[in-house]
Amino acid sequence: MSMDFFHLEPTARSSWRLAVLMGANTRTYKFALGAALLDTAAEGRSEILLRDLAVPYAMSLVRHLDKAPQAPSAVVPGASDFLAVAKREAAESLRLGHPTEELLAASVRSMPAMVMQKFHNLRGEAELPHRFYEVTGSSRERVVRLSDPLREIARPEQAASLRGELTARWSIVETSFAAEIGRSLIREGVAVDMTTLQITDKRRRRSVAGVTDAVIGFQHGLCLICAEPITPGIDDIAVDHVFPYSFMRMLGPVDHGTAPDLDAIWNLAPAHASCNGRKSNGPPKPAELIRLAQRNEAIMQSPHPLRRTLQLTLQDNGYNSTRSGEWLTFIQWVSLL
Repeated sequence: MSMDFFHLEPTARSSWRLAVLMGANTRTYKFALGAALLDTAAEGRSEILLRDLAVPYAMSLVRHLDKAPQAPSAVVPGASDFLAVAKREAAESLRLGHPTEELLAASVRSMPAMVMQKFHNLRGEAELPHRFYEVTGSSRERVVRLSDPLREIARPEQAASLRGELTARWSIVETSFAAEIGRSLIREGVAVDMTTLQITDKRRRRSVAGVTDAVIGFQHGLCLICAEPITPGIDDIAVDHVFPYSFMRMLGPVDHGTAPDLDAIWNLAPAHASCNGRKSNGPPKPAELIRLAQRNEAIMQSPHPLRRTLQLTLQDNGYNSTRSGEWLTFIQWVSLL
C-alpha cells in the first residue's frame, strides 16, 4: 500500500516521504539522520566523512532528548547503548555546542548499522525506490557519498517543506514515546485545536505539531483543491475543511450514529489560501474527494498516532478501518448526507 503513495508521484521526494513519514519508528534516529543529510546536501556537498556527519546527527538528538524521550518508555538501554551515552553526555555537549568525544565516538560507531543501514528499508523486504547515500571506506575512515536524488530534494524549493514535515513527524513520534501521553495517543488518537491549527493530545490538549506540517507530505506537498504545489514561505497557506464546516449544521443523526466530525484530521487539508477563499463554503468537487481519500489512505500507512486517529473515524462511523479503499467509500457516503 505504501508503494501506491509513491506511484501517484514517482519522485525522490516521495521516496523520502516513505522513509520519514511512513517508516516504522522504534527510536528517532531516522529523523536526526534525515535532518543532517538535508543540511549537508544543501551545502552542495557530494560526500562527507561519517565523523563529520555524526556531529549534527548527535547534536540534534541531544537537543531533542532535553525535551522528550527518543525511544518508547519500555526500552531500557544498557550502559553502552547509544541513547544511554547520549543521555550521559547531553548536558556537556549542549554546553560545548558540539558532541563530547565520547558521544561523537558512540555516534560514529553506531550509525552505520543502527540507522544508516535501515534508512532505505520499508516494512518487509522492500527498499525505497531511491537511495540517498552510500557508505564507503574502511571502518577506520568511513565516507558518506550523497546521491543525486538527495541533492535534488535538498534544493531550497523542496527542502523547506521536507524539513517542516520531518520536524512535525519527529515531534509526533517522540510525543507518542512519552509513557502516559503515548498510551492515550495509541488508544484515542489526536485532536485538532482549530484556534491554533495545532494537533494536540486529547487528554492534556498539549500542542504536538501544526496540522499543515503534519499532513501536507501525505498529499505530496500539493494543494488539495487545485493539486498544484504549495511553496512554504512563498504561498499563503490555509487549512481547508474539505467538507465545509457549515455542513455540520446540516448533518443530523445518521444511520451509523452521530454525524462525522468535520473538525477532525480526516477532513482537514492544507491548501493555497487563494484556492480556499474561492471555494468558500462550497462543496468539494469529485476530484478533491478522490485526493482526500488518497491522502487519508497514505496516512493510514504511517505509524501511530495519526493512523489511529483515522482508524477511529472509520470505526466510529461503522466502517472497516483495516480494509484498503475504505476511505473513498466513507467520503462518498459523507457527500451524500
